[in-house]
Amino acid sequence: MNQRTSKSTLVFTPEVVWVPLAFGLLIWLVFWFELRFGYNFTPYGVLPHSFSGLRGVLFSPFIHSSLSHLWHNTVPIVVLTGGLFYFYRRVAWRVLGILILGAGIGTWIIGREAYHIGASGVIYGLASFLFFKGIWSKNFRLTAFSLIVVFLYGSLIWGTLPLQEIMSWEGHLSGFITGTVLAFAIRSKIAKPTKYAWEAEDYKAEEDPFLRQFDAEGNFIDPIPDTDDDEDESLL
Repeated sequence: MNQRTSKSTLVFTPEVVWVPLAFGLLIWLVFWFELRFGYNFTPYGVLPHSFSGLRGVLFSPFIHSSLSHLWHNTVPIVVLTGGLFYFYRRVAWRVLGILILGAGIGTWIIGREAYHIGASGVIYGLASFLFFKGIWSKNFRLTAFSLIVVFLYGSLIWGTLPLQEIMSWEGHLSGFITGTVLAFAIRSKIAKPTKYAWEAEDYKAEEDPFLRQFDAEGNFIDPIPDTDDDEDESLL
């Protein structure tokens, strides 16, 4: 075979489907529970500079203030989490965990005195990680996915600036910085481009069984010898 498969080539696994769907379903169930039973989980969000507010580091990504807030976070969290587990499956759980912690702790440190809720910080972290890691990897598939991320969510960069009073730009910025740092810090165990025999340093074109079927001018060499005219006539 001419193809050489790396130990960490891209392979579709069940996690690519069930993890993003589980994440999306969980945040919808939390919102439904609040509406159905009259609970308000907002106090479980990140409250900066408060010891009790640290619990929001883990809980805030699953709490949303409105149906619009929930919907706008559901699609990107499913798409980006799926991309994370497909392209970086060996480090996906670690990256996702660090993004949740980094976005939450960063918000707790720099945030305003208010409850910060929603999965936006994680979304910004995923977007920045997938973009910068894809460019850094020099894998054409990952680079292509990075460009798709920019095309779909490039406008998210404005969310890291204090442009809207009700928006937690601190959470967005914390997630974005965490994802960017992870993109350059994690350099191993990522998907590698498929290697082919002709890319090897010891590759010799004259020994390639495929190329040996062509002459120096690129014409196909017919392996069946021609018969003389007498033999051809006797077969008529």
